[in-house]
Amino acid sequence: MDKKRIFGITLSGGGVRGIAHLGVLQALNEHGISPDRLSGSSAGAIVAIMYAKGFSPKEILDIIIKTNYFRFLRPAISLRGLLKMESVYSLYKEYLKEDDFGSLQIPVTIAATDVHLAKTVFFSEGEIIRPLMASSCIPGMFDPILIEGHHYVDGGVLNNLPVEPLLGKCDRLMGVNCNHLPVQQNISHIKSLIERTVIMSMNYNVYSRVPKCDYFVEPKGLATYGVLEIKKAKEIFARGYEYMMEFYDLHSELNMFQTNTSYKDDEVVG
Repeated sequence: MDKKRIFGITLSGGGVRGIAHLGVLQALNEHGISPDRLSGSSAGAIVAIMYAKGFSPKEILDIIIKTNYFRFLRPAISLRGLLKMESVYSLYKEYLKEDDFGSLQIPVTIAATDVHLAKTVFFSEGEIIRPLMASSCIPGMFDPILIEGHHYVDGGVLNNLPVEPLLGKCDRLMGVNCNHLPVQQNISHIKSLIERTVIMSMNYNVYSRVPKCDYFVEPKGLATYGVLEIKKAKEIFARGYEYMMEFYDLHSELNMFQTNTSYKDDEVVG
């Protein structure tokens, strides 16, 4: 009896840099490969949900550019954050009309950070939109999202590459990080120092999970883009696409996951 090979992808957070995930998925799709399971934090969660809803990578890119996501954010009169995410609910609702994980075409798990319990919480069933808002709620910038009495912030705070929900469920697992930090000889001002140290901390919790991945994709130099630099969306998409095309050429065994390929029960996949 033939079985389909299960290919899972976990996507990191990184603000606008997460658009690189769309380039990675576009390159895989052009090789006839689409993930069977997805997980993600923050921007990676947004990409995972939209892709699993049935939007193509280029369609998602067009939506991001057309809507200018960040114009939906409004100032928060709060000590917990500068901006409120509640105003993006209507934007998500426009594209996620069925607000339920069960409406997705492929299984997705997204990570958010429970501020009260100080731990990562995974969402994979029930409503989508509020957990999605929680997963991408950058602490200090946005007001925390309240779900069933608990306040949640960005999943990347504790787990920016949520491999755990996919372990044991895939024949191969690919991790994609959109925060590669290039060597920088001179740091001239405090803003650069703060940004660099935040990304270093975020990458530390990514790299600790890399050994659990069969493949690790990290387009170079993406951390040079600002977390809200939406005007560079197409350039960031191209970075992810070009890197994945090169990565595929070096890992031709990925073609085992092309649509309609399968393996016999007695084949060893490991």
